[in-house]
Amino acid sequence: MDQMSPDNITGVILAVSSSIFIGSSFIVKKKGLKKAGASGARAGEGGYGYLKEPWWWAGMITMIVGEVANFAAYAFAPAILVTPLGALSIIFSAVLAHFILQEKLHMFGILGCVLCVVGSTTIVLHAPHEQKIESVKQIWQLAIEPGFLVYSAVIVIVVAILIFYYEPRYGKTHMIVYVGICSLMGSLTVMSVKAVAIAIKLTFSGTNQFKYFNTWIFILVVAFCCLLQINYLNKALDTFNTAVISPVYYVMFTTFTIIASMIMFKDWASQSGLKIATELCGFVTILSGTFLLHKTKDMGNSGSGRGSVSMPRDTPVFTNSGSARSSTSDKLPS
Repeated sequence: MDQMSPDNITGVILAVSSSIFIGSSFIVKKKGLKKAGASGARAGEGGYGYLKEPWWWAGMITMIVGEVANFAAYAFAPAILVTPLGALSIIFSAVLAHFILQEKLHMFGILGCVLCVVGSTTIVLHAPHEQKIESVKQIWQLAIEPGFLVYSAVIVIVVAILIFYYEPRYGKTHMIVYVGICSLMGSLTVMSVKAVAIAIKLTFSGTNQFKYFNTWIFILVVAFCCLLQINYLNKALDTFNTAVISPVYYVMFTTFTIIASMIMFKDWASQSGLKIATELCGFVTILSGTFLLHKTKDMGNSGSGRGSVSMPRDTPVFTNSGSARSSTSDKLPS
């Protein structure tokens, strides 16, 4: 196993700090959304009353701090290392939901947290080193290669279909719609964020990157994608259980980001098959932990007797069964 580079270590520290803030922000924002929904139209119904709630803004500020740390992490370490560490935010989110939102965390949920930590550690120890980038123009050349252009076009088309066709019909009953929009656009956001972060890093090192139009295009892409993600993530948080959103969003977002990074930055090109297989095992371990957290999210509420083990309620991962029963027009055709 190669020794971790100083840049990778810096990236890991920033990524872990980011997870703490982002995991906390989910809970604080959810509390604000609940308070706003109690006095007006909910975000899932198109309301924006949460903008007047101090709790939502506190959560938003916490998320911004986390995103800034995450943003900086991409300047030092490859996306295939930084993005999977987002699983740690699920741990903080689940623990805080247990105490603040009374969404109880069972002992098997704790096991899920441990699996996330083990998987994250595995990836950290075997992640590839960051490429040597000397100009934002290098990243631009990677972005306009045919492979990544095709990937970007497919993402934009799928997201447009989800927004204009599926979201009005099934958004309130099928979580995959909201989470899919955020995850797909998120993969493009990360690639642009990495470009902007490297541009800032190089600028502070004495080589101004903001004189190139490429840098400003990446900034515009980041701004647009972030606004889109915030809007649909708010709708998802307001409509579905936080304990479900966090792991599913993480799994989809991380998967698409790793695919995008492989296509654009070719992170695995310099690694052996053994290291790639180890990283994949670490990622699968994290996936196992996130789904264990989801599957046992209700066991802490259902067990009444000491020593008794109750199975979790059969809550759909991708649908809101309560909403579906109340609105037949929102059901998928059988």
